[in-house]
Amino acid sequence: MKKRSSQFLMAILLIFLLAACTAREDAGTETDGDSDENRQEETSEKVIYWNNGEEPTTFDPPVGFNAVSWSPLNNIMEGLTRLNEEHLPQPAIAENWDVSEDGKTYTFHIRDDAKWSNGDDVTAGDFEFAWKRALDPELAASSAFLAYLIEGAESYNSGEGSAEDVAVKALDEKTLEVTLTSPQAYFLNIISLPTFFPINEKVAADNPQWFAEAATFVGNGPFKLTEWQHDSHLVMERNEQYWDAETVKVDKIHWAMVDDSNTEYQMYQSGELDSSDVPAELSEKLFEEGEVDIVDQAGLYFFRFNVSQEPFQNKNIRKAFALAVDQQQIVDFVTKNREQPAYGFVSPGFTDANGQDFRETNGDLLKTNIEEAKALLEKGMEEEGYDTLPEVVLTYSSSEQHKKIAEALQPMFKETLGVDVKLESVESSVFLDEQKQLKYQLSRSSFLNDFADPINSLESFQTGHSMNRTGWSNAEYDQLITDAKNEVEEEKRFELLYKAEQILMEEAPIFPLYYYNQPYLQNDAVTGVIRHPVGYIEFKWADKQ
Repeated sequence: MKKRSSQFLMAILLIFLLAACTAREDAGTETDGDSDENRQEETSEKVIYWNNGEEPTTFDPPVGFNAVSWSPLNNIMEGLTRLNEEHLPQPAIAENWDVSEDGKTYTFHIRDDAKWSNGDDVTAGDFEFAWKRALDPELAASSAFLAYLIEGAESYNSGEGSAEDVAVKALDEKTLEVTLTSPQAYFLNIISLPTFFPINEKVAADNPQWFAEAATFVGNGPFKLTEWQHDSHLVMERNEQYWDAETVKVDKIHWAMVDDSNTEYQMYQSGELDSSDVPAELSEKLFEEGEVDIVDQAGLYFFRFNVSQEPFQNKNIRKAFALAVDQQQIVDFVTKNREQPAYGFVSPGFTDANGQDFRETNGDLLKTNIEEAKALLEKGMEEEGYDTLPEVVLTYSSSEQHKKIAEALQPMFKETLGVDVKLESVESSVFLDEQKQLKYQLSRSSFLNDFADPINSLESFQTGHSMNRTGWSNAEYDQLITDAKNEVEEEKRFELLYKAEQILMEEAPIFPLYYYNQPYLQNDAVTGVIRHPVGYIEFKWADKQ
């Protein structure tokens, strides 16, 4: 997973994402005294020390829709399929499956030796219960849309249908039948995500908050959750009940919660962590010394305009701000981790029906253009009757990296557009909820692909989509995405997706900044950690010498 390639990213699903902010005093330490001396005494135990960045939002599988929740969760639970070392879906809790001739109905056969960490059998009923629960409109899980490719799922989730209409059915204890709205090439990829993890129905009935504490958590993955000191650390241990337990070599994973990149790096240097992100201030030195490894990641850093607030109800004013941004300067002088500047929403690496890279084919759609930015601002202000532009506030979630990026954008808007943009930092614990409520005028954001297809990126901006968060709505765009989801012929499907992205960039409810990659430092003694380009961190095959 060293350099980006088309086939590489088409292989599959999202990543390990570390935030940056303030370190907590007790992060990265064992409660029983995790000193170097203690570690030396425990030479027979293989322990990997990792950083999760911050407290998981929740370990309720469909609800914790972010990397800080899903990365750990991916190691303590497992779905019907799991991404392997080559990032391809392989049999997991399902040992095999049959597909109907029309490609719409899948019949999964669950392993006889699939067990929960409490010793219960994993059943087809656990999957039916979990998938329908994820779609329950009362749960309001933000990842529910990922299941819309299942017949009856969208209507149930939107409150127009019932759970009985969802085409997921346990035929018996070990057989699950699923019917899709249309054949979907990425279905086996998408069901490896936590949204599609099973839930032990008996445990959930006894305790609806089973996922909230280590003492009550019941999983079915390679590791089991044994300790969760909130806002401090997590501990996972090898799960002896896991069907493939003999593959798992590591005894324990200790997850710290350190949200400052410099502190994280210092802990890596002192041996308190086995891996670290690359601090921007040290990136040039570390890259030159050959200390940094880089793997692919499908996703991007971008900003959202709120089209329901002035002045961004005007398309030309939005585009003026977008074209005033110099993405190349941001990656060269601010982030400094060799990211690729972004001039479209879909990441590089996805191949279309003709084997061409989607990004290369659709080209640069929203790229720095100082003169056009000035002209568009003038035009937009005339259209709105503005003599002076209303005050503009750029809001970002509190993190040193987000702050640096915001501070770099501020003079770009001033120098090109003559606009004094005010900056506002909001605690990450409330930022997302307020962004969803459209409280911000202009705000930072990020997108990481959940599955390896451009439609995953583009469907996010359909009207009313939980990921939209801009107030933008376009009927033609909505129809293109709907048609693409139902199109069986791949060449036609990609034509629809190309046109949809062109509309998105022309209307500019967002502007892209850069495409993510995964530069990291790692202890040479640790091997087999898989960082999926589209997917989550994987310790099933990890080892430590």
